[in-house]
Amino acid sequence: MKGGKGKGALRKETRSALKPVEDRKMGKRKATLKDAKKKVTKDKKAKKDPNKPKRPPSAFFVFLEEFRKTFKKENPNVKAVSAVGKAGGEKWKSLSAAEKSPYEAKAAKRKAEYGKLMNAYNNKQVESSDDEDEEEKEEEKEKRSKPEVHDEDAEDSGQGEEEDDEDEEDEDEEDD
Repeated sequence: MKGGKGKGALRKETRSALKPVEDRKMGKRKATLKDAKKKVTKDKKAKKDPNKPKRPPSAFFVFLEEFRKTFKKENPNVKAVSAVGKAGGEKWKSLSAAEKSPYEAKAAKRKAEYGKLMNAYNNKQVESSDDEDEEEKEEEKEKRSKPEVHDEDAEDSGQGEEEDDEDEEDEDEEDD
């Protein structure tokens, strides 16, 4: 019997040699698909309404507002925001449920106020969309009520072009 260099061995080598090339092609195709998807999603994203009320802070962020003031008084040299956040996080974790309760109550109160503001905002949106719908319907009615005027001159000019083409063909035949 012969060694391991038969036809089967050659086929395996050619497959392995071709494999990286195929992977590279697939990678390029995938990259172009991803780029196209990113562009589409950016276009779909709706613009934010500046009049919309902001979401209320959670209990932790209510706590952080107060903690930030005390931390800056104690550490005036520390300018990094991340240091304040880390220290606030550690302090929040060490607080008991009883100590967290006033912050949670404030957060709940702000959330209730936010709910009222959102209801008012949504009602305004519904009213304005109703007004826009009525305006669009009126515009459509106006467009429908206007009779369409056909331009007789435009139709005549179209016929004239055909006659000109026939005249040119007659002249070409006479020249031959």
